[in-house]
Amino acid sequence: MFREMRRKKQALPKEDCAAILNRGTSGVLALAGDNDYPYAVPISYVYDGEKLYFHCAKSGHKLDAICRNPKASFCVIDQDQIVSEEYTTYFRSVIVFGKIRILEEDGEKRAAIEKLALKYAPDDTMENRQEAIEKEWKPLCTLEMIPEHISGKEAIELARQRK
Repeated sequence: MFREMRRKKQALPKEDCAAILNRGTSGVLALAGDNDYPYAVPISYVYDGEKLYFHCAKSGHKLDAICRNPKASFCVIDQDQIVSEEYTTYFRSVIVFGKIRILEEDGEKRAAIEKLALKYAPDDTMENRQEAIEKEWKPLCTLEMIPEHISGKEAIELARQRK
């Protein structure tokens, strides 16, 4: 169903893909947008080892696209080092393909936003996190992406350093 990576020597192991998803703070979510144009939007996220979670407003381009077609891809760039003397970049990135659903049930929605809050404010107190969540609860929408395929790739120069 998903294409095989053409340059297999540059493929990242699953553990490295998970590590990149865990340490990343933002990525680009790509959806089927209006009038058959792709819609790619930078967004914060959290990865819990199985699923990705996002938050957004309860209306807008992103939600309209998801309601029309829940299929999405999400890309996180871990490294993008320009090496001008070689006319290249030493890159490392991960792409996730999957389906997104809007979390409607309060318990699921709460669990997702708590994971996001903990990732982005790990040193805050539980009380402050809960207060922030309560303050924004009404207009909040949470999204869950269930991965169907995850692949990572790095520059051949980085792949050679692994050996």
